Amino acid sequence: MNEWNRVIDSGRPADIALLLEGTYPYVSGGVSSWVHQIINGFPMFSFSLVFLGGSPKHYGEIKYPLPANVRHLERHYLMESWQETAIQPRRGKAAVFSHIRELHEGLRRRHQELPQEVIDGALRALGRKGQLSREDFLFSEEAWSMITDHYERFCTDPSFVDYFWTVRTMHAPMFLLSEIADGMPQARMVHSVSTGYAGLLGVLAHRRRGLPFLLTEHGIYTKERKIDLAQADWISDAREAFGGSLDDDVSYIRRLWIRFFEGIGRLAYDAAEVIVSLYEGNRQRQIADGADPQRCRIIPNGIDLERFLPVRQTRPSTPRPILGLIGRVVPIKDIKTFIRAMRGVCNAIPEAEGWIIGPEDEDPEYAQECRNLVASLGLENRVRFLGFRRVEEVLSEIGLLVLTSISEALPLVILEGFAAGVPALATDVGACRDLIEGGIPEDRAIGRAGAVVSIANPEETAAAAIALLGDVERWQAARAAGMERVERYYTQPQMYQHYLELYRHCMLSGATGERGTG
Repeated sequence: MNEWNRVIDSGRPADIALLLEGTYPYVSGGVSSWVHQIINGFPMFSFSLVFLGGSPKHYGEIKYPLPANVRHLERHYLMESWQETAIQPRRGKAAVFSHIRELHEGLRRRHQELPQEVIDGALRALGRKGQLSREDFLFSEEAWSMITDHYERFCTDPSFVDYFWTVRTMHAPMFLLSEIADGMPQARMVHSVSTGYAGLLGVLAHRRRGLPFLLTEHGIYTKERKIDLAQADWISDAREAFGGSLDDDVSYIRRLWIRFFEGIGRLAYDAAEVIVSLYEGNRQRQIADGADPQRCRIIPNGIDLERFLPVRQTRPSTPRPILGLIGRVVPIKDIKTFIRAMRGVCNAIPEAEGWIIGPEDEDPEYAQECRNLVASLGLENRVRFLGFRRVEEVLSEIGLLVLTSISEALPLVILEGFAAGVPALATDVGACRDLIEGGIPEDRAIGRAGAVVSIANPEETAAAAIALLGDVERWQAARAAGMERVERYYTQPQMYQHYLELYRHCMLSGATGERGTG
């Protein structure tokens, strides 16, 4: 491992190695805030942070002050993992590639259990000299034979070139992950905050080093990657160029990427000691994707109520006509629907304002499109881009929290809004309906803490906002319901207690060498 990969290195082992893909500490957002919360919440444990990103150009400086119990931070960029050098062709070991073929065949059979010897055979060989090195995969005759065989048997797109480079691109990071797993500092357990490449790193650390592996999913990684892949313009859809229907759905290359992420997700589910989701809907999806129900747990987000009590106490008892969207300015948050909805809100409530609070550096092109949309709708004096601000400051000023996302899990910002006395208007994604309307019957009896609308519907969003802001009694009832719900079901001590039990359980299983069910 290059020394520059290690940002902090105390030279001491840690209790917990956190595996973080595209998030903390280099990206701000809900998941990163949760990670920061977890580290701060367990000062009795020491943490090692392993950050995985795409390319250095996508990430800037560290966004969070690292707590004193962080002993190690290293960063790795997966897009740099396959830069080619001049390598002589080689034969490759047929026996080793047979393990890889068997693993691929097993992953294609989605609803059949993967034999442990197949997984172990493939992962033992991955990245090891004399077994399956990066150079073997990129340059050997056996690799060429495997790729061409799979192309002839399975590929329905005409372009072998696209298929060849796709297979290379998706597999190349696995060899870097192998190096990272072998070179990670000593820890008592690993905790990944997603499946994907971070989850695969957890699998390697578990199977090679015997470390207990805890998996938490905020959003379901495979679902989010499907959304990303559906919108990706870097994938060449050969049939589209010829006017084909691509099965009226998704091209083979896009499906190949989806199956790849589903496959490594199954490996993570298979290896994890305990699999955590934020709410029942995501737990059911994990089970449908291959997770063992006996190892699945639900631990909702929890917030520090004390932090928001001063905000609640200073807020006016009637709503200000300010709608705030707190989130990154990226397509998955569908900022454009919020902007279009603001046109309708301002038509009905001329003094209304829309605030967009969040960083714009993740997707500058999309952020500029949003600014252009504001101008085209004549909303320059009504919609403001405020960048990153402390959430307490924002919640003290807005009258309604709005999320127009096309995908969420259990948004921390809705809970923060409730704690501060701000009702929420959100799309019907993830646990948003449970948060606003309640889940179990006792929760639903509390009442609605706002409104739920359909995805990508600015007219419905505007109408719901106008109804809440224009009816003081309804707004006050929603405010009261949100405060009661968060105080009863979503507190930080509740979340900490659940994770304390899991951390202790995993460390104990690591000491005894026995897997439990948490």
